[in-house]
Order: sequence, then structure tokens, then C-alpha cells
Amino acid sequence: MGSVLVIEDEKGILGLIEAALTHFGHQVETAQDGKEGIRKYDRGRFDVVITDYIMPEVDGQGVVKHIRGSERGWTPVVGMSGTPWLMQEAGFDLVLIKPFPLNKIVDAVQQLCADVALPEAASRRPAEGPVMQQASL
Repeated sequence: MGSVLVIEDEKGILGLIEAALTHFGHQVETAQDGKEGIRKYDRGRFDVVITDYIMPEVDGQGVVKHIRGSERGWTPVVGMSGTPWLMQEAGFDLVLIKPFPLNKIVDAVQQLCADVALPEAASRRPAEGPVMQQASL
């Protein structure tokens, strides 16, 4: 399974996502704001980054901008927000609209980790806009 960085300022949501991904065999590192998330991204190697959009310090747009500007190959970034219209041009590969069931994020991470393993992934960049998924509860 993959290595995932989850950046979320709400501890309850962060814990749920971490537990779900760990349950399915992923190695999960967490950060409680964008600034901490960027620090952890720069020090580690992650197959996927998941970030909330509205956070103190550095928001999700700042996180994705930092990742897209890094020297590394393509790292898929999943954005989470209750305000998805703010994220349309931000460079996310996928946007999950809060609230969403945990299986949506688990499925997305498993698919993106599989995509990262493909040889062409190193030169890949996100499409014209993120795929937005709204889950029914």
C-alpha cells in the first residue's frame, strides 16, 4: 500500500481519515495545518497528499502550490472542502466535497497509489481542473 500525508486542522476528521487509511494498509503521516504539512512533505516521500482547503497558517491552495512547485515528480493531491467552488483552479487532482463517507477517500487513495506506480507518473501533471466528487450519505 501507499504512503499518505493527511493535512487537516480538525483533529476528529484527521483521526478518522488516519484510522481508515491505516486499516487498509497505508502508512499515514498527519499534520494539523498547512505549514506543518509542507514541512513534512519536504522531509518525507509520499505517494498521495490529502489536504483540507481552509486552514490556519497555510491553506490547501498554498499546500498544493508548494507541491506543484517542488522538484519531485508528480504527487497526486486530494483536496477536501465544504466550499469546493474555491478549489476549481487550485491544481488538485481530486476534490472531495465534505461531508463524504470514508470509503470515498480510501477508494481515491488506493486508485491514486496505483496510478503513482505507473512508469509515466513521474512526468504527469493534473488535468485542466480537479475531478469533484460529492458523496451521498
